[in-house]
Amino acid sequence: MDLDIRTGVITAVALAGFLALISLLTGIGAIQAGRQIPYFRIRREQMIRGWRRIVLFIILGAGAYLIYSFAEPVAYSFFPPSVTPTLSATASLTSTISQTPTISLTPTITETPSVSDTPTITPTPHIPLAIEAQFEGEITPPADVIFSRIQFTNQGIDSLYRPVQPGEFFTNPVGQMYAYYTYDGMIDGVQWTALWFREGELVNFETSPWIWGTGGAGFSEWNPDADEWLPGEYQVQVFIGLDWIVAGSFTVEGAPPTLTTSPTETTTITPTGTVTSTPTPRPTFTRTPSPTASATQPTPTPTLSRTPIPTATKTSTNTPWPTVTPSNTRTPRPTAPPTATPTATKTRWPTATPLTPTPTKTRWPTLTPTP
Repeated sequence: MDLDIRTGVITAVALAGFLALISLLTGIGAIQAGRQIPYFRIRREQMIRGWRRIVLFIILGAGAYLIYSFAEPVAYSFFPPSVTPTLSATASLTSTISQTPTISLTPTITETPSVSDTPTITPTPHIPLAIEAQFEGEITPPADVIFSRIQFTNQGIDSLYRPVQPGEFFTNPVGQMYAYYTYDGMIDGVQWTALWFREGELVNFETSPWIWGTGGAGFSEWNPDADEWLPGEYQVQVFIGLDWIVAGSFTVEGAPPTLTTSPTETTTITPTGTVTSTPTPRPTFTRTPSPTASATQPTPTPTLSRTPIPTATKTSTNTPWPTVTPSNTRTPRPTAPPTATPTATKTRWPTATPLTPTPTKTRWPTLTPTP
């Protein structure tokens, strides 16, 4: 029986899990049976036997987990994967010309097949010139490089760089697809290229100088829009330099989801008329002649005649300085023609009188208005 490494790992994990389950069940049964035994020594031995089987269950479970997690990468480091051979079409032999008999036979009607099966020639994978022009690596590809067969998954790669639930048939919506492989004998700086085809049409590619070391695991990924996953057969081809190394294919089934876009409300701005202001010429200033002063005859204002102030009578006694008398009251305006308005003038302060022998004061005479 020929098993690959992955199948052997899964078989070992299943066997360890089965043994662990049996050990757990028998251990629980032994503990339950030991509790019903009345004799202390026999009961203790039965309980110890049950707990030993539970410990064995824990050891087998841990071993199954370690085998599942680390056995496959460790095995690949000692036994590198071999290249999967691809079958090439064999040329069909053409029939040789038969000799014509000397005796002519009566011709019979020969049935001509309506459809003739012509073998199709599978072209050798190659890199398009447009992608080859983007090459940056200058190192010659090694002759002993080895790649494993490609596995496909749309569930991602786990922490140990293994594909999660790989398969060959996927149903829409697919999402992001990973093409997983392992390799050995690589050299950093060699140009690496992955081409993605759908029904023979190139839909995606990756190319770059190799920087991931001599051996290990790697993948190429493609995450198009959901409506680009059309149903059909897809193929991924891996090249090192211009040399084709390995190819793998998978099938997508079901119609892709259609993207529905909600209409976006657009606001249309209606242009309004623009008011163009025309410059108004500045007004010209017209000089306004200033009014000329017209000489008018002044109206003669009558002046009031003043009555001379009588002098005080000299007396032999010294008289004190006269006190300041209040200002004379304005005399009533005389009746005059309507055009002339008499203006009353104030009288001057009286002059100081010389000392007289009499102590009596002399009053100021009152002004008599002049008609």
